Amino acid sequence: MRLRDDNQLTQPKLAKRVLFLQAILTLAVTVAAAAFGLVPALSVFIGGLACLVANAAVALVIFRDYQASEPGQLLSRLYAAEVLRILLLIGSFAAAFLMIDGLSLPALLGGYFLVQVLAPMIAAQTTPNARHQPGPTAANGPGAPRETSDQATS
Repeated sequence: MRLRDDNQLTQPKLAKRVLFLQAILTLAVTVAAAAFGLVPALSVFIGGLACLVANAAVALVIFRDYQASEPGQLLSRLYAAEVLRILLLIGSFAAAFLMIDGLSLPALLGGYFLVQVLAPMIAAQTTPNARHQPGPTAANGPGAPRETSDQATS
């Protein structure tokens, strides 16, 4: 019996894809922030890099020697990975502000947020199975004709 489609990404492959996209986005957002100066660019880079490192550590903890037959162990790995992520982020941000004078907190948090949010969104839109998901139909989708108040009363 076949359990998954050959085009389906496995969870570790999807995690690698998201991490790759986070690396690309970190560089792209840093280049964009360079238009505002060195300090914003460095701040955005550190925020994106902190996001990438924390998520890479989470992926390593969760998918290391992964066996689906042990759900209790997976749950404890998930909790440990989240604690590790929080500690890495706090440590990264604290170290950055202690070691580098003049960092921009809004730029650092903005870089982190953009990389954290956009990479999974892009990965979800570009995965092979995302295109096979049922979307809105003509009857109820965003382009569907809507009843006006005149049509509803007649």
